[in-house]
Amino acid sequence: MWKPLALLALVTSVGGCVAPAARPGLADIVADGRAIAETQCAGCHALGARGESPVAQAPPFRTVLAHYRIEALESDLIEGIRVNHEMPAFRFDPEGTDSLIAYLKSIQTGDPDASPDRRTP
Repeated sequence: MWKPLALLALVTSVGGCVAPAARPGLADIVADGRAIAETQCAGCHALGARGESPVAQAPPFRTVLAHYRIEALESDLIEGIRVNHEMPAFRFDPEGTDSLIAYLKSIQTGDPDASPDRRTP
């Protein structure tokens, strides 16, 4: 009788040792942000470390944080950015916004805090 109970206790204790699903790492989040940018933004914005944006009024993504505070950009991405040039209507959920901002941070050139013309909410 003790053998079935011992087996049950062993199975139960081993089952409790299963690791929970791993959270995505920063590299995965940045990759998700890059994928979002490629599908949603590449028609107008330059996405990489070089090159001009296809639409002259659209800043290259590598310079965006020199013009926007991250907090303002986060809310604008969730609510829809309102700018002075034609931009398609869109909204990102908070997770997509986090991924896109992580990607933007990964490609910035220069010191974003040095720019005096950063937009605020």
